[in-house]
Amino acid sequence: MADNTNNKSNTDTIDDSHSPQVQHLIDTLQGERIGKEGSQSAIIFRMVMPDHLCPFGLKSIDALKHAGYDIIDRHITTQDENTLVKDTLGVKTTPQTFIDGKRVGGNDDLQVFLGNQEPETDDDTTYAPIIAIFAVTALMTLALCWAFAISVLSIQALMWFVALSMCVLAIKKLEDLEGFTTGFLGYDLLARRMVRYAYVYPFLEAFAGIAMFADQPWLNPIAGLVAFIIGLIGGVSVIKAVYIDKRELKCACVGGDSNVPLGAISLTENVMMFGMGSYMLIRALL
Repeated sequence: MADNTNNKSNTDTIDDSHSPQVQHLIDTLQGERIGKEGSQSAIIFRMVMPDHLCPFGLKSIDALKHAGYDIIDRHITTQDENTLVKDTLGVKTTPQTFIDGKRVGGNDDLQVFLGNQEPETDDDTTYAPIIAIFAVTALMTLALCWAFAISVLSIQALMWFVALSMCVLAIKKLEDLEGFTTGFLGYDLLARRMVRYAYVYPFLEAFAGIAMFADQPWLNPIAGLVAFIIGLIGGVSVIKAVYIDKRELKCACVGGDSNVPLGAISLTENVMMFGMGSYMLIRALL
């Protein structure tokens, strides 16, 4: 429950441990007090302008609320006030949060302080993007099976899952084609010999995925051949780079700007394409 909305108050002094400069900003800026008095104290300075409501400030406020802090929320409503806050606190960005008189920092620093996330480093690696993609495409496959009364253990369900995954992965690559090609050229054997293949690859993957989903007799052999070839080349490239040369690389499977490590996940993508491409070719020939 918030009180003192858009109103400065002489009572908005949570404790005596913060500096006179911080107290001056509290007295100068408009804002509100959020939470119950007696709780652990927090002060936040964030941008609340007519044309810009800082999203990081909103995240910080939400985190402090859920952590049960007694919050003095001070709004920076003009660029002059923003300059005043940054100059007074000696910082380059806002929001800025103080807890028990000590500056915590921006939103990322606050989330780490509260234990909501781990500190970020330049070499952080994560499988989260590819896991999210496979999880969502798996749920989409379940929805299709439900809608068309198809068994989730059928070849049709597997084809839908592979096709949907290929399409989403192709979209991620096409979001930043230059970034993708830079990463892809780091390990793909064919792309290293034919740079233009790196630029064509996402379109081939998208085409094969869409054609698989269409499941038309005249189109299936073409889609199968494309998936077979790019899956085979990709799989061999990953095996050589990771398991033979022992190189530590970032995977370009979800685009150029990712921290997904090259390895089993990328190999899985290529195995899926190779396997489904082989099945479609065999089915077309029989």
